[in-house]
Amino acid sequence: MDTRKLAYFVQIVDSGSITKAAAALHVAQPALSQQVSALETELKQRLLIRSKQGVQPTAAGHTLYRHAQSILRLVAQARVDVAKSGAAPSGRVSIAIAPYSMASSLTPQIISEVARRYPDIVLHVTEIYGGVLSEAIKNGRLDMALIYEPGPIRGVLFTTMIVEDLHLVVNAARPDVNAENGEITLEEAARLGLFLPEKIHTLRQAVEAGYDSKGLKLQLVGEVESVPSLTRLLRADLGATILPKSAADALFHEEDFDVLRIVDPALQCKIALCTPDHDPLSEAASAVLLVLKEMLQEMLNDKYGRS
Repeated sequence: MDTRKLAYFVQIVDSGSITKAAAALHVAQPALSQQVSALETELKQRLLIRSKQGVQPTAAGHTLYRHAQSILRLVAQARVDVAKSGAAPSGRVSIAIAPYSMASSLTPQIISEVARRYPDIVLHVTEIYGGVLSEAIKNGRLDMALIYEPGPIRGVLFTTMIVEDLHLVVNAARPDVNAENGEITLEEAARLGLFLPEKIHTLRQAVEAGYDSKGLKLQLVGEVESVPSLTRLLRADLGATILPKSAADALFHEEDFDVLRIVDPALQCKIALCTPDHDPLSEAASAVLLVLKEMLQEMLNDKYGRS
């Protein structure tokens, strides 16, 4: 099995059409079809389902697609590493950082420090909740992530870095919420309608698990993943939300809002460093990972006075 066949196969799946893939690759369509047939013969599996609408991978095709992406990425990285052996780390490194978390405040410092140490590395930073990123990590579309820890996922490794208490954020003008001691029981919080991210997100799952543990019903007003929209909705007193303390303080620090620690029981979320558990990181990604770990440790030292 040569890498050219794998590259052709990945292009076909990405294009959803052999005709479109042939045009993108500048290869004759019959020749491309022959390459797919050769792969199917070699693997003794049907890889694509052809129809008038295009092509879709079979279950075996999905498996090959995933492995082919990893193989092609490793081959490309090997070429880059060999060509630049002995030089300073360079290239593109992609990081996802969970929004509404303490970790998101690190973005400017991460970019600044990487630029200072490794001027030839280009950082691609995005914000994501984490419930859907395992495939992106495994396929190499993301090098690493700082996200809400969802629990074990095959193909990725989570290293817990930060544990945060969850807090209720509510309009300060609500007469039915007592904010004097800075706390609210989960049962009291359950009387309020909430704006939360959709069910695939770990933050939502942590809230639902807490409600289930007390036999409480979640009153969901709406699913919101936009910070400006969430702020406007709470300012209009259309509902409340639940966030980690650091995010709540950063987003809702005005006097218009009360930020109350949830107790009985307390709810927590974990921010973890997510990396692939099977493929080695590139030289550039390894360098960025080291910077990221150093900055997280410094942040924890400042917050908790660790030495």
